[in-house]
Amino acid sequence: MVIKNVSLETVCGITSVIPDNDKVEIAFAGKSNVGKSSLINALMNRKSLARTSSQPGKTQTINFYNINDCMYLVDLPGYGYANVSQEVKAKWGKMIERYLKKSKVLKQVFLLIDIRHEPSANDRNMYEWIAYNGYTPVVIATKLDKINRSQVQKHIKMVREGLGVPKGGIVIPFSAETKQGLDEIWRIIDPLVMTEP
Repeated sequence: MVIKNVSLETVCGITSVIPDNDKVEIAFAGKSNVGKSSLINALMNRKSLARTSSQPGKTQTINFYNINDCMYLVDLPGYGYANVSQEVKAKWGKMIERYLKKSKVLKQVFLLIDIRHEPSANDRNMYEWIAYNGYTPVVIATKLDKINRSQVQKHIKMVREGLGVPKGGIVIPFSAETKQGLDEIWRIIDPLVMTEP
């Protein structure tokens, strides 16, 4: 897809009403600091529309980015070690759950996992939860540039096994630095958008 225009259209906090959009939504989940904002910026071909931060837990809202007026990239709040209370974490969880259940136009959920580390219990729960809500999660293994090329297959296997990705399930290694993996991600998104009338 050629990105012509991009705007942050809707920001949903814990108490907000989830928008009833009429264009395809593609959502991105992942724990705090896994590189969601960097990936979304790379997909949108923008430097800093999605705010990136070295401080975990920067995205505390559901952000809807309108792309070319034909689809939304949806940035879900990071889970895991964000510096917030259990009560707020529980509310974020409810907010994400509400979104997954309520959206009528959500076509794909990508789950981002740091390729350097074994998936955590939170990661596994999220993977199972996305599947439980009726979506087939596509895993994006981020921070690819942080490991040696010779280690890549071993780490992909670790991510696959750690999450219990079934045979045929997709894991895409991705680097925000080199943009490796970007084309593969678009190859999954494009047909979902193009099939709409």
